Amino acid sequence: MVGRFPARGAVISNHLSYLDIVVFAAAHPCVFVSKAEIAAWPVVGWMTTMSGTVYVTRGQGGSALRARGGMEAAAAAGLPVVFFPEGTTATRGRLLKFHSGLLAQAMAGGAPVTAAALRYWLTEENGPGVSVAEDVCWGDRPLWRHAFKLLGLRGLRVELMFADEPIKFSSDLLHRKRAAEEARTAVAELLGEVAGVVEEDAVLPGATLER
Repeated sequence: MVGRFPARGAVISNHLSYLDIVVFAAAHPCVFVSKAEIAAWPVVGWMTTMSGTVYVTRGQGGSALRARGGMEAAAAAGLPVVFFPEGTTATRGRLLKFHSGLLAQAMAGGAPVTAAALRYWLTEENGPGVSVAEDVCWGDRPLWRHAFKLLGLRGLRVELMFADEPIKFSSDLLHRKRAAEEARTAVAELLGEVAGVVEEDAVLPGATLER
């Protein structure tokens, strides 16, 4: 782990795999805000529910308020709240556009927002065609098939990085899009990557890092 897990407030990160939740939970007690579909996933759904995850149904009225209420309850309990503004796992490790909904709720509650970033790599040879981009990052492959391959990987390592201080946004809640762009830039800087909008067929440098 590089840097310190914030003791309070919101933590935002890139999202590469269902493993991300396990990594954050193992690093420090925290609460997650996640899409409601995850609750039905085998094993992962049980783990997230047991960790006190606040589930949000996108496109359903009241979800934002429930998310804010969950964040405030976590703050009252002295726990940081982790969420992934991309809203989905990034296929092949690309850093996608950040959505502003949950970020705006965290900002509205007055919570400091700290950038974090995850990077996976393989230290051992796992055969031809095996890569972090395809076999650790989760894209379109069925969950059970991806998990079966993932469990067989040798030498899988992860690095969890945190910014030294919360993000200093240049705008208020009236400029949610700008705040989302600044949050994305903060995460991209931790990864050492260019923070521009990623095109559909692009792969960011280092996203498939193998050491």
